[in-house]
Amino acid sequence: MNVMIRGGGVAAACCAHLLGLNRIAVTMAPADPAPAPVVMLSDMALGLIRDVFAAPDLFAGLPRITRRIVAWGGGDPVAMPHAATIVAGAAALLPVTETGGAATTDLTIHAAAPLPGGETRRFGARGATAAPVALRDPADASDCWIESVESGWLFLIPAGTGQAWLLSVGADMEAALRQSRHVARRVRLAEAPRQSFDPSPRIACPPSGADWIGCGTAAIAFDPICGDGTAQAVREAILVSAILAAIGDGGDAQALRAHHDAMLLATMRRHLQLCAPFYRTGGQGDWWRAAHDALAEGHDWCTTRLAHAPEPRYMLQGYRLAERRLVS
Repeated sequence: MNVMIRGGGVAAACCAHLLGLNRIAVTMAPADPAPAPVVMLSDMALGLIRDVFAAPDLFAGLPRITRRIVAWGGGDPVAMPHAATIVAGAAALLPVTETGGAATTDLTIHAAAPLPGGETRRFGARGATAAPVALRDPADASDCWIESVESGWLFLIPAGTGQAWLLSVGADMEAALRQSRHVARRVRLAEAPRQSFDPSPRIACPPSGADWIGCGTAAIAFDPICGDGTAQAVREAILVSAILAAIGDGGDAQALRAHHDAMLLATMRRHLQLCAPFYRTGGQGDWWRAAHDALAEGHDWCTTRLAHAPEPRYMLQGYRLAERRLVS
């Protein structure tokens, strides 16, 4: 089997590596990456990536986050232990080697939008902006902050050497800082270009076709409020790579793609359920109610579609898929 991977993010890199381990020829087709100036990798996400690449020291020595401080719904800040690594340009640091070069492609993994067919189902309509900032107090260098404001929320991610990135979801950056009681007094906005991105959870419909399959944020994207986006991209890459390996071994391609699509629906439904309490308690205004209602409607939509999906036929065993009926 000859596979082309379109994209250059973490999901694309993980797919290329795992397919190479299965002796599947891979050709990379770079695509413009989605804006992600810095990634905060939880220790769970970091462990997944290190396992995929069998590289226990990957991303060692980079800035660490040791506390997560949350000021939510107008309440006082609550500090809790946290364990995460801050990585800039994570995908570029991963050891990816092409193994292809074939004249023809049997299947394409789209790890970057747009996908060849279908549409994207979004659960909410809200914008977000990322801006570089300087930390006023060096003591904040290992703390990430999350603060809800009147019509959105702020996420402060230190990036080492007194610098940080500030994400404003919903409200305009300046408006959010004016409403902020905690984050605003800890940062100074830098005179630098800002990056806009879509923070709404979303899923491709469908996320696969006869000769292609979506992966990473091109197929399913999480709300950044959950902090699980990179880990999900890695899990999605593991699933896609296992499905392609099974197809290469002569498995039922249609059934395997249906399994992939159903797993993504179940994952999105669970994600929407986890996000809902944050938007239910973040504020009392119209913005918060609309965001919460969109998540609830999305949960119902996923539930309805899952009711018509086939029962899970496969299960992951390591990085390979096995039929459930054959697993004791």
